[in-house]
Amino acid sequence: MAAQQTERAWVFDTRELVRRPGTMREVSREVTTTEPLGTDVIAIPAGAPVQVELRLESVVEGILATGEARATAVGECVRCLDEIVDEIDVPFQELYAYPDRAAHHQQVAGRSASEKDASTDEDEQRVLDDDLMDLEEVIRDAVVTTLPFQPVCRDDCPGLCSLCGARLADDPEHEHDVIDPRWSALASLATPADDDEKRT
Repeated sequence: MAAQQTERAWVFDTRELVRRPGTMREVSREVTTTEPLGTDVIAIPAGAPVQVELRLESVVEGILATGEARATAVGECVRCLDEIVDEIDVPFQELYAYPDRAAHHQQVAGRSASEKDASTDEDEQRVLDDDLMDLEEVIRDAVVTTLPFQPVCRDDCPGLCSLCGARLADDPEHEHDVIDPRWSALASLATPADDDEKRT
């Protein structure tokens, strides 16, 4: 029951606005995520709160949802693997069409485009379900496109040493004595000769 209530937290009732163009309602709600929202490297973690500020506007085609989602994203720097905590404010806007309007739009699209193009339009259009709109997918998509593809803890992060894995930001002078591989063969040849000299 708790899981079902959490899933319904992303669903907003628009009955007060349906078929009343020009009317508007503002809603503020905190939603707790049931799974991460984001990418593998940075995301709003499961169980975290998301503050949703929403404006619902009745238009001829349906209900226009405009708002923003505020939350804390957690991830790791792709260079040094340090934790990143980022406060994000994600804007979104989506039109949820009335079912009859959506059906009419699909018929018109089917007449003026190929069958493939019409099916694409159908997939992209969101439709009210019993005067309810589910914003979870809309907000998820907005969060994913807002978060950095390769997050870094700072723009000039030097990362980790490729030889020992040391964090270079902690020791800017960090370095290793590296023998040129072209000389390594000569070094191995010198050892038997030294032993021969000791025996004589």
